[in-house]
Amino acid sequence: MLPWKRVLRPLAALLLTAAVAVVPAATTAQAAETAAASSSGWNDYSCKPSAAHPRPVVLVHGTFANSVDNWLGLAPYLTNRGYCVFSLDYGQLPGVPFFHALGPIDKSAEQLSAYVDSVLAATGAAEADVVGHSQGGMMPRYYVKFLGGAAKVNALVGIAPSNHGTTLAGFTNLLPYFPGAQDLLSAATPALAQQVAGSDFMTRLNAGGDTVPGVRYTVIATKYDEVVTPWRTQFLTGPDVKNVLIQDRCAIDISEHALLGLTDRIAFHEVANALDPARATPTTCASVFS
Repeated sequence: MLPWKRVLRPLAALLLTAAVAVVPAATTAQAAETAAASSSGWNDYSCKPSAAHPRPVVLVHGTFANSVDNWLGLAPYLTNRGYCVFSLDYGQLPGVPFFHALGPIDKSAEQLSAYVDSVLAATGAAEADVVGHSQGGMMPRYYVKFLGGAAKVNALVGIAPSNHGTTLAGFTNLLPYFPGAQDLLSAATPALAQQVAGSDFMTRLNAGGDTVPGVRYTVIATKYDEVVTPWRTQFLTGPDVKNVLIQDRCAIDISEHALLGLTDRIAFHEVANALDPARATPTTCASVFS
């Protein structure tokens, strides 16, 4: 075995072991958070969309995240504004609960498809709006493009989405210099390998254009993103696309990749505008107070 493999294998194992090690406490915490979310109207399957907000909102978490922690900021923000809000867990690896979105992205898209069907059946709505962070902003594009999601999704909002993959600030460019590294990454965490810029998955996803007819696309990015790099690759090209750099709305907003989806109320305001463009209001630095 090459020396670097002796380091890489234990490192990968250590990351997953660390995830499993915190599972008892994390799972208990997640269960409590899920119950609290449901009681507050989030993931409430008795919720019926209003005339003002006729479509349920499905939130799709990012890599290494889950259906609760990723949305402790945005879900209440939307439910307080009268939306029926739902979130799912997807991309689970065997033996690694709590930290999700690591499995094959095409399989995760199938999970999203089934989940959207369940939300539409429960709410009686004909379409849903989808909001995702990181991988969760990109993966629904596979659902929309290849799994019939275009007929069921009105708007897709990506917060710091990995739409064209990432170089991780150039780190992924080093993979070819380590024979077998790509194969090891693909075997251990398929979704990470698939999100590398230039991967077979990314090539297929974006072949023939970024968008499909009938879906409104919004991308919200930050120039301080250190995960999906270069940040401009998050933007989409095509009809009915709105690309937003959050610093164009508030120059002093220094949110990076994670905070843009977790806590940034300026980004949340842009999400609300994307969900209800007829009632959109200008997004400024003061949007943190709205």
